[in-house]
Amino acid sequence: MHLVFFLSFQEMAWRALAVFSLLLCFGSSCCDDSFTSDTIINNVVQDPQTGRIYLGAINHIYQLNYDLQKESSAVTGPRQDNPQCTPPITAQCTDAKDMDNINKLLLVNSANGTLIVCGSLFRGICSLVNLNSVDKSVYYSDIKGEKTYVASTEESVTVVGVISYFIDASTNANLSVFLVGKGYGSSDSSKLISTRLLQEHGEMDIFENMVEASTVQASPFVQRYLHDFRLAFKDDRYIYFLFSRTPGTSDSRKITFIARLCEKDPHYYSYTELQLNCSVILAGKIIPSNPNDKVLFAVFSADEDGGHSALCMYPLSSINARLEEVIESCYIGEILEDKKPKTVYSPYVSKDYKCGADFLPSPLASKPEYALAVNPILTRNDMLTAVAVAVENEHTVAFLGTSGADVLKVSPIPGSGFSPSSCGLTALVVWISCGCLPVQACEEKYDCQSCVSQRDPYCGWCVLEGRCTRKKDCRKAELENTWLWSPNQTCVTIQSFNPPNISCKKTERTQVLKHNTYTNTHTLCIACVTSKWGCQWNSQDHTCSDRDDSDGMCPQFEISKPLFIPVGFKTPIEFQGKNLDKYLFCELFCFLHFFFYLVVLYNCSVRREDCSLCKNTDQKYKCVWCDTTKSCIYKDLCSQELEDCPPPKITDIVPRYGPMKGKISVTIKGSNLGIKQEDIKRITVAKVPCTHQPERYSVSTRYSMTAILDECVEVEVEGGKTGLSNVLFTYRDPVPTAVSPSKGPAAGGTVITITGKYLDTASIDDISITVDKVPCKVGENIWLCVFSGGRKIIVMGSGFDQVQRATMRVLPSSDEFSHKSSNVEVRVMFVIIIFGPFYGKVLIAECSFKKKSLIHCFSLMQGKGLSKAMTAKEAQAFVGDVSCTVTFLEDDKLFLVAPSSPPKSTSRRQRRDTSSEIVFGKGEWKVGSVRFERKYEVPLYIIIPAVLIPMVLFIVVSIYCYRRKSQQAEREYEKIKNQLANLEESVRDRCKKEFTDLMIEMEDHTSDMNEARIPFLDYKNYTNRVFFLPSKDGANDVMITGKLDIPENRRAIVDQALNQFSNLLNSKTFLINFIRTLEGRQDFNARNKVYFASLLTVALHGKLEYYTDIMRTLLLELMEEYVHSKNPKLMLRRSETVVERMLCNWMSICLYQFLKDSAGEPLYKLFKAIKHQVEKGPVDAKMKKAKYTLNDTGLLGDDVEYTVLTLQVLVHGEGPDVTPVKVLNCDSISQVKEKIIEQVYRNLPYSQRPTVDSVALEWRPGSTGQILSDLDLTSQKEGRWKRINTLAHYNVRDGATLVLSRVLHTQQSFDQNQDNHEERNALLEDDKVFHLVRPADELDEVKSKRGSMKDKGTTKAITEIYLTRLLSMKGTLQQFVDDFFRSVLSSGTVVPPAVKYFFDFLDEQAQKHDNVDDETIHIWKTNSLPLRFWVNILKNPHFIFDVHVTEVVDASLSVIAQTFMDACTKTEHKLTRESPSNKLLYAKEISTYKKMVDDYYKGIRQMVPVSDQDMNTHLAEVSRSHTDTLNTQVALHQLYQYASKYYDGIISSLEDDPAAQSKQLTLRLQQIAAALENKVTDL
Repeated sequence: MHLVFFLSFQEMAWRALAVFSLLLCFGSSCCDDSFTSDTIINNVVQDPQTGRIYLGAINHIYQLNYDLQKESSAVTGPRQDNPQCTPPITAQCTDAKDMDNINKLLLVNSANGTLIVCGSLFRGICSLVNLNSVDKSVYYSDIKGEKTYVASTEESVTVVGVISYFIDASTNANLSVFLVGKGYGSSDSSKLISTRLLQEHGEMDIFENMVEASTVQASPFVQRYLHDFRLAFKDDRYIYFLFSRTPGTSDSRKITFIARLCEKDPHYYSYTELQLNCSVILAGKIIPSNPNDKVLFAVFSADEDGGHSALCMYPLSSINARLEEVIESCYIGEILEDKKPKTVYSPYVSKDYKCGADFLPSPLASKPEYALAVNPILTRNDMLTAVAVAVENEHTVAFLGTSGADVLKVSPIPGSGFSPSSCGLTALVVWISCGCLPVQACEEKYDCQSCVSQRDPYCGWCVLEGRCTRKKDCRKAELENTWLWSPNQTCVTIQSFNPPNISCKKTERTQVLKHNTYTNTHTLCIACVTSKWGCQWNSQDHTCSDRDDSDGMCPQFEISKPLFIPVGFKTPIEFQGKNLDKYLFCELFCFLHFFFYLVVLYNCSVRREDCSLCKNTDQKYKCVWCDTTKSCIYKDLCSQELEDCPPPKITDIVPRYGPMKGKISVTIKGSNLGIKQEDIKRITVAKVPCTHQPERYSVSTRYSMTAILDECVEVEVEGGKTGLSNVLFTYRDPVPTAVSPSKGPAAGGTVITITGKYLDTASIDDISITVDKVPCKVGENIWLCVFSGGRKIIVMGSGFDQVQRATMRVLPSSDEFSHKSSNVEVRVMFVIIIFGPFYGKVLIAECSFKKKSLIHCFSLMQGKGLSKAMTAKEAQAFVGDVSCTVTFLEDDKLFLVAPSSPPKSTSRRQRRDTSSEIVFGKGEWKVGSVRFERKYEVPLYIIIPAVLIPMVLFIVVSIYCYRRKSQQAEREYEKIKNQLANLEESVRDRCKKEFTDLMIEMEDHTSDMNEARIPFLDYKNYTNRVFFLPSKDGANDVMITGKLDIPENRRAIVDQALNQFSNLLNSKTFLINFIRTLEGRQDFNARNKVYFASLLTVALHGKLEYYTDIMRTLLLELMEEYVHSKNPKLMLRRSETVVERMLCNWMSICLYQFLKDSAGEPLYKLFKAIKHQVEKGPVDAKMKKAKYTLNDTGLLGDDVEYTVLTLQVLVHGEGPDVTPVKVLNCDSISQVKEKIIEQVYRNLPYSQRPTVDSVALEWRPGSTGQILSDLDLTSQKEGRWKRINTLAHYNVRDGATLVLSRVLHTQQSFDQNQDNHEERNALLEDDKVFHLVRPADELDEVKSKRGSMKDKGTTKAITEIYLTRLLSMKGTLQQFVDDFFRSVLSSGTVVPPAVKYFFDFLDEQAQKHDNVDDETIHIWKTNSLPLRFWVNILKNPHFIFDVHVTEVVDASLSVIAQTFMDACTKTEHKLTRESPSNKLLYAKEISTYKKMVDDYYKGIRQMVPVSDQDMNTHLAEVSRSHTDTLNTQVALHQLYQYASKYYDGIISSLEDDPAAQSKQLTLRLQQIAAALENKVTDL
């Protein structure tokens, strides 16, 4: 028999890697599917009898079949628990909370058909479930006490187990048990090894520990060894535990051990540990002693370097031999000089026991020098985390998993051979998913050599079939040399054939002489008959077959010369060929497959605008000038051809002026100027012939000649036709009158200006200027740039009157250069005059002043480099606005005469006060302030008593008042204390009552939600509201309406241009330049940036991966800017840049599904709870204040009497059904309508409900009905104020019947009841109305001003009393607020991949900058997710739900949103009595919420990283699912409006960018602009 162990183990402390297990599945089939868990998978086991796979995950157990299809599952958590509480959890455990159940152990017990499941809840209690259906529990009990606690409550503590048996010495009963190995947890027992019952036995319960007295269990020293168990298994008569631990001393290094225990040893006396080493140093090569030996494979990583790992193999025979060697050494008494055992020591005890006794109460462990050390089979530079082993064709294959989620195959393992077993697949479990991977790919090799060179035991060359296969798939593989695997075996080579080829359909004896191959693959006739195999084409069934006597001619086309086809004329096309008569037309084209025939399409009128150009066309095109159409067209389309072209026409002459003597070149432009240059017969100016220049002739349009004398131009062409110009050529000579300057240097270079008349005669090529027979250049421009430092420099010399422009170049001298001052060489160069350069020495110095002191009327300024930069006359000094005389100047000192009194000037220098300032040239240095002494005239003996006497009197009076007030305060304190106690009790009772009522009401709402579901907006409306509702146009924004005002005749052109603009936006170079150009403009304000980013998000929604790349690039630039030049903590705080709004939109897109799946329900419940609670009490319709609210500014500060009424509402036209609706008798009629619509149409989203204005409410107290409205003639008046009508005003009683009608009866009834239209108009125009509380009018304000201070204090106290309603409201809603916060800030459940991806991006960038601390990273994450997304959604539920948010509800949501913001900040807010009530309201809960935020960020940091590939896959899926629903074309059109507005800046930016120039982005944008704006450009 054989056994293969697989394990994932490391020599060091287990790191937080992407750990996964490899599970080897045996069988003949392979699965094509995969399984994904909702939570992290902790354990994987397989039933060897049925092949089923069981997964232990957080809060779940899954049962899968061999193909990874889920058969059954069970939910194990979360549950109310606390590690410090003893199960069962009751109300006495006050700290209990919902905790996840992490699976710690899964064991298959095939003997009784159960699966052992142990989790982290309830102190590690285990349960038994049915192997055939894990959702069926076999045994579970949490009332048996500590003796049944098996696993650990801590996530980091590992637990392993193995099924075994136990012989009860008293009853000799064979009991089913399992042994458990467990590390130490703070809330666990210190038992390393324990034996647990799997059946009841006597008074012992299931899972009770059978052995209690072992040192391995009870030693108090065990916990310091930090055991980390990885595997438990049994073989023959032994049980083995594989783990790592520290030496138990100060050394924290982890060492690998394997412990062996006799299965029949009930007291663990045989427990012995053997150290395992995996190293290339001092390690021998150990191989199995026989093919049936069992081998342990393990992966290790080095303690000192977590980036290196290795695979090692340990034969069990070698492990057992080394254990027996060290045990025997102990029992025969081998000791060292210090009387200690030679090979072993006793861990876990405080003193050593001597070897040689019958048994040892202490476990033994081998010393390091007797460890079992082996050479690694494989070493890697990355982290190996798992290993599985299979046997194929008597060779071992190892499959390794890495921390990067890669699977490696190592084969063959040297020196290890096993008996055969079948293995078909490897299943991979990576945190939350399980899938199948093939273990071989033999079919990818097509020849014998490449097949056998793989050294893959799975693949070999099947000789008879000529392919690479597994051995079981090869026919007759059991025969010798028919299936070749080993590279030592040579591949079969066929040397020759005779005959050389033969049809596969014929049977003929063949002599092997030469190797050849034949395959019938011909599908074309020509390829068939021309092949070397002697094949023939069958014209009947169109197949290639063996040659026989039948005819096999192939059809062929004979391609003639290209055919010319004019546009607009039907031209027949004829084909020539051979052997075409044997095929039908359809067959001919079906089996010829490919045939190319060259056809040239042309248009005669293109670029042939006149007759000469037309007749110049090649004769083969048959283009003629048609007299009827006056255009160049195809000959057969013309009814009357014009034989001769019209006379020439001259349109322009260049130049139009020439000298009297002629001899200049003149260009004549026009049409019909001949077909070729020989057609020009004569050119005359005033009938005097000119010389024709043939090289500059252009057909029909232009030619040049040399004019001689006169002023008229005439042209004669072939046929005697002439043309006379309308433009006259003028003869005149230039007349120069002056030259400036009159002199210059002999070396030249002077710019000369010539003035005169007619200087524009002829062209610039005809002009030549000489000075003393030396030619000059014409039209040269010179640019001059002079920089001045403010100091005047005088250069002495001669001949400077000839200088036109002078420049001074400053060159540092290398021998005297320093960073503060430098002697520099000044080279004065004259642009025109070449004297040879002038050199001089000038010192440029930076003046620096250190301090100043006041010496009577003189001030001393100390500095450096003063005299080198200026002189005392050049320097100017000021004290305030007063100029001071500089008397003395040295290199480090400057003396000046300060003013005798402080300056009092009101001029521009008043801002200097009394500060000292030095001015030199264009530099100013502020040195400090000058102190002026003041003289006091009052004597000191008068000042002291005048100060002390009032001070003493004040102190005495203060002490008296303080004592009196303190006594009064003590009496008031006791009184207020009693009042507060009563008030607290009242608020507590009210909260309990309100909360109970709210929970009952919310249960009804929950049932309604289950029936009607939460009204989530679809993706399009969600993005429209999030992106564009905050815009200036709101719901009328063109992005929401989707309507563009484009004429129908231009729509196709605009759509095409917008598609081109979309392609242009997909160029990263263009888009980055586009954004930078816009952000560089001052008028591109914050609102424009937000709107632009939203448009860009919609336009690029189809390529969210590209959008993310752009966002990352811009974020990196923004981060560099804030880190180096600004405060890093301010980054992402506001949407001040386009990229910040892009990030907000990106989060909104990526979190939409999370909102629908997780956070949406608690948010909707919170919104409904607030709305319900607000509407339970009076709400002032005019002031927008309510009795029940969380916002003190929206609190109704008056006691309004009200009664709850239940109305019976009948909807007109919708049947006799009556709907009961709860309202208040103080509600306005509009509020009653809102509540009725809310209840009657509760199953419809808000957008599909009728509005308040579209319905009428009618009360029928008797035979007649009465229309109810907010204002009518019966409305009550109080002075100038009019009260809005309520139900109490109409005296509507409880149980009254009201009719809701969609037909507007209100205005009709109102008209019938009004006789005077002027009264009606006055009623409607009167805006002095109120609902519940009338605002204080002018008279009330006067009264309040006259009132006493005592009355005002009483009023203030009474107003503050109502703040207790805030506490009542807060206590009622607390559970809903907590539920929402937990859904958003819980990293234990599903976290959107975008959040993990972006937070990792911030962490990664923060590590690259030294000035970014943990607090800054916290602020970045807070600004990017909670404040940028969650607060926005929390304050605007209508962004995700189809609901209406009233102002009163919005006020309460704002308080919760502010609490959420405070919880996300690191700053501690100190609260006082003066703090806002909104902050005091949640002051107690803020610390809890802050911890939730910290834990949320830590949890995300510890999650498995989301790779770029995974993120791109997720984004691509979002793009694919939703892009078609968005108004992409409208977004592109709106984006182009920005491109049009800033067109010049964008063009300039693109022209300055070499990358943009290489891609011709400027040209593409210009083409788009021409199409979209319907204008002609210079393209």
